[in-house]
Parts: sequence; C-alpha cells; structure tokens
Amino acid sequence: MPTELTEADAANRLMRLAREIARHDRLYHDQDAPEISDAEYDALVRENRELEERFPQLVRADSPSKRLGAAPTSTLAKVSHAKPMLSLDNVFSDEELGEFVTRVRRFLSLPSDESIALTAEPKIDGLSCSLRYERGQLVLGATRGDGAVGEDVTPNVRTIRDIPHSLKDAPDTLEVRGEVYMAKSDFEALNERQEAYGGKVFANPRNAAAGSLRQKDPAITAARPLRFLAHGWGETSASLGAAQSLAMRAIERLGFPVSDLLVRCDTLDAAIAHYRLIEQRRADLPYDIDGVVFKVARLNWQERLGQVGRAPRWATAYKFPAEKAETTLEAIDIQVGRTGKLTPVGRLKPVGVGGVIVANVTLHNRDEIARLGLRIGDRVRIQRAGDVIPQVVENLTRDEKREPYIFPDHCPECQSEAVAEEGEVDVRCTGGLICPAQRFERLRHFVSRGALDIEGLGEKSIAEFIELGWLYSPADIFRLRGHRQDLIGREGWKDKSVDALLAAIEAKRRPDGPRLLFGLGIRHVGIVTARDLLKCFGTIEELRRAALSEGGEAELSGVQGVGPVVAGALVDFFHEPHNREVLDNLLSEVAPQPYVSDARATEWTGKTIVFTGTLETMSRDEAKAQAERLGARAAGSVSAKTDLVVAGPGAGSKLKKAEELGVRVVSEEDWAAIVAGA
Repeated sequence: MPTELTEADAANRLMRLAREIARHDRLYHDQDAPEISDAEYDALVRENRELEERFPQLVRADSPSKRLGAAPTSTLAKVSHAKPMLSLDNVFSDEELGEFVTRVRRFLSLPSDESIALTAEPKIDGLSCSLRYERGQLVLGATRGDGAVGEDVTPNVRTIRDIPHSLKDAPDTLEVRGEVYMAKSDFEALNERQEAYGGKVFANPRNAAAGSLRQKDPAITAARPLRFLAHGWGETSASLGAAQSLAMRAIERLGFPVSDLLVRCDTLDAAIAHYRLIEQRRADLPYDIDGVVFKVARLNWQERLGQVGRAPRWATAYKFPAEKAETTLEAIDIQVGRTGKLTPVGRLKPVGVGGVIVANVTLHNRDEIARLGLRIGDRVRIQRAGDVIPQVVENLTRDEKREPYIFPDHCPECQSEAVAEEGEVDVRCTGGLICPAQRFERLRHFVSRGALDIEGLGEKSIAEFIELGWLYSPADIFRLRGHRQDLIGREGWKDKSVDALLAAIEAKRRPDGPRLLFGLGIRHVGIVTARDLLKCFGTIEELRRAALSEGGEAELSGVQGVGPVVAGALVDFFHEPHNREVLDNLLSEVAPQPYVSDARATEWTGKTIVFTGTLETMSRDEAKAQAERLGARAAGSVSAKTDLVVAGPGAGSKLKKAEELGVRVVSEEDWAAIVAGA
C-alpha cells in the first residue's frame, strides 16, 4: 500500500472495497457462485483492514469488517440464530499471528509473562451449518446466512451420515456448529456422474457441498456425498468444558466428527509449528482447506473478549498464500453504479485458478489501469485470494507496443459528462437521476433487503415501472397505487399480484429510520453508520438540521463511528437542493419510526460516558464494550452532554474539564459496581 496515499484516496478505496466485497459475499454465501479465489478475496479483505487501521476515522458503516456473510435470498425458509454465527478475521504471516496474540493480551490486560494458549485446527472450505438439539433430538439444521438469519435445511442435514439424529447425555439445549463439505474424491466422482448424465458440473467441492445442502428436495441432498465436521457450538444450556479443546472433545464424545488435527498449543511457537504441519499435509487431506483456525483456549477469556463487528476477538484464521495464474485481457467494459461511479471491468480469457474458472476481474478505476499500464490484449498475472474476488497483480506485456486504453470522459449510459472530483480517483457520471443507470440502481438500492425491503418489488418490476414513466424518485414508489388499473392486465400482472405488491408497499409507510436513511444512497453511509447517526439525532429531520447548521460538519464528526469523510458527505448531500426536494417528497409519503437501540435497557441507556486515565483491571476497549452493552455511548471527549466520566490514575485534562462542567466522576472500582448492578 503506497505510503503517500491521501485520506480522500483511502476513503474512495474503502468505498470500492465495501461494495466489491459485499458483491462477492453474495456470490459466495448466497448464490454459491464465486467469481474469484479465496486468495483474491482475502487480499481485498486484508487491504480493507489495513486501510481501516491506517485511517480509523474513515471506517464505513457498511465496512466488510462489520458484516458477516450475505442475507439469504433463496426460497428456503428463513430462521434466526439463537446466537450469531460469526465469521473470522484473517492473518497471513507468523508476525500477524503474533500480533493477534498481542491484541488478546492487551484487551485482557494480561502481564507479558502470562502465556496465552491457543487451539489450532484446519479451516475446511465448506458451508457453515448449525445443528440444534433439544432434549437430545435434532430439531433444526440451518445455514449461516448473514450470521443472524440463515436458511432452514433440517430435512437435508438429516440425510448426512455424519450428523446424529439423537444424542445421549447431551445438554437439554445444544447447538453444534461446523462445516458441511464434500471430500475431494467424492467431488470428482460426482462431477463424473453429472457430466455423464448432462447435469451441472461444479467448479469446486465447496460449491458442490453448498448447492447440495441448499436443495428444496432432500432426496437430491441424500444422493450427494456430503460430510460434516464440527468445530464449535452456539447456544447451550450447560457448559461443555472450561477450555476450547475440552468442549470439542465433549462434542466428539456425543458422536460428532472432529478434526484429528485439532490440538492445543501452549506457545506461539507451537502454534506456528502446527500451522506448518497442517500446511505440509494439505494436499493429502481428504478435504479442501484454506488455512488454520486459531482460538483462545480458555473459554472465560473468550467470553471477556467478545466480538467486534462480524468477528470474534478470540479467534482468527491463518490463511494459506494466494494462488496465481496468467491469462489475456480481452476487453474492458465500463459499468455505471448507483452513485454514478464508472467502474472498469476486465474481461479475461477464462483461466482456472484454485479450482475456479475466472473470466472477469475488477480494475477498480482509471488510476489502477494507468498504474498497471493495461491495454486490451495484454498478458496479465491474476491473483485469487480466498476463493472469491480476482485482481490483476502484474501486467506481463506492458513494454509491448499497443494502443493505450482511453478511459471514457462521458457516461456510457446517458452521455453526461463523467468527471473525477478534486482529490478523488473515481470518475462519476454527473447525470444523477436523469441517468438511467443511476435511477435504476438508486431505486433498486432503496427497496433492497438492507434498506426498505419491499417484497415483490424486484429489478424486473423497477425496470418496467421506470420504462412506463411511473418511477423517477423513491417517493413515486408510494404512488404506484394510482397506477393499479393500468398495471392489472399487463403481462405477468394479475389482481392478486398487483394487490400483494401494493400491500407490501403500504406496509413500509412507517419504515425503520436507519433503513430509510441507508436507502437514500448517501455516499459513505451504510446501515451501521445510519444507525449510529439516528442513535444520536433520533430522526432524519434532526440529522438534516445538524448538517445544515453552522459547524454542522464538526457536530456530525463527533458521532461515534462517523469521521470527517462521512460528515462531509452528509453536509454535501443535504446542502444540495435537489436532494432536499427528493427527501421532502419522500417524507410526504412516509413517516419513519424513531430509532430504537437493541442494547440492553438500563438506567444508562442513551447516556454518554467518557473513560480517561489508566484503567488497571481492564483495557479501554473492554470498558467501552461494557458501556455499549448498557445502552450507553462511549465518547472520546468531555462536553456538557457527557453524563459520566470514569477516571483512573493519570487522568488529566478530561478530568479537569469534567470538574469544571460539574459532570459526575467515578473511579474504575465504582464503574465495575455500576456494570455489576445494571
């Protein structure tokens, strides 16, 4: 990563990464159709993480580090997980694994001489699955989905021979979690049969396992050679043991397969040595793996460490190196996104990388094309990280004479001028809603699952209504009832389907505030940032007031999770008359519900707490996490809006300001009592 990277460059790159990773998450988790390798995907996630560490003020609301998987969209029934099914952060070197251990030590405030034991086990490249047992009987099998909601595949998991239907001497409630996978030899045999009978040939064992498990017909699943390997647990009514390895052995005794390469490592050197051993045995294992999972061995430490965003603080995956291949860049297409960004997509001569055929690659922006010196016809080396997104890492023929590629200066959709704002690398169409590409994408985003989630209003319907002249802005969605008679009788529309759509639209006239704000498509404002903003301001109208007020950018920047780039984007959005008209038009049709926090309701709900000085029994991160669990906001500075200051030894200017303002000040011991009594 170039050291001269500016903050604007970083913000733009983080935006691109968030969208690119989200797309590949959908392809991988929901559609079982990855376009890039695990190595390429991991490279994107790694780049995102490094940028966020270097520019913490730019962390986006829709950051991949806060998101897990993809919301399920298949016809299988949806089911909520009793405990979230978390993903894992990745490391790629011995040094980074050491940094993971250091972060654990720092968070727990452990002395430097106290050892941190880890468990280590292979990371199987399969489909995550949770198995719920009640009174010893299998009652539910569910995919991970987006971590909170998965798909009910109970009839299908019952066909997998590794999964017991009943358990003896198990806790009354027990969720066993692991990977559904297909052995390499079984995968090859399946593809031979599929090809012989003219069926679908799968790209790799992971895709085959995912597609087989998510069948509507369990008979199809039963005919596929699926296996299961347990690696953890979710909700349980009784302890399985005091340590990770002991709990896993208890799960093994209940009848679940557990990796014979699962070991406890008492030192970092031992953990690295076991990684090397698994890496050596990788090719000979009966299943595909893409790394080694390390977990803090002590479960009471896991409980204290908790999670951040989509991943636990107590576990990480040490991934194997990326795979690479060479091919030819045959064309460069330009795609126009919902914000008007012109994204170049490279069309490659298809090439196999790590068991997946890669035909497309994102080229990010015109600066990336220039940096690589890319022209149509160049021979390129691509890298696929972690079975998802591919990227071009080298142009092998840049010295050959060939016509240069000229990046367009007009939008290919509406022919409006396309420009890059000062300090930005992205080229954007200036057409706004007059641009068909943007109008469609903005409206599609507005009704999407993460925003208003209007059932039945899909891409095909949006395109149809735009073509009919019925949809120009989000407010027009709520006026479609005026076109009921025109719509009935059109191809594909009957009374029942029209009324179902109109009912779904009417049901969203009191939408969730953060979802509505996210649906507006404001640059840098994802769903998490939207929640943070409305947690602070309450309503979109109050947020607009703050953005338009003198010093509004500073006020917005003070919101936890909102940095200057996001604040600037909000101010720019609300200062644009057209955007205010669109919003006012929308608010004439809908009445957003006020924000309701999902934190535990306590006397500290909605209060602002500042920690200052040295905390002796916990880290600053752990203290902030405690405050958030009480429904409070952990702020970094003291003001008249501060409700409590927790001061440890060495507290300085913040303590002095609190005393000047008359803010209540307590010791770390007092804070521990508050937490215990809440």
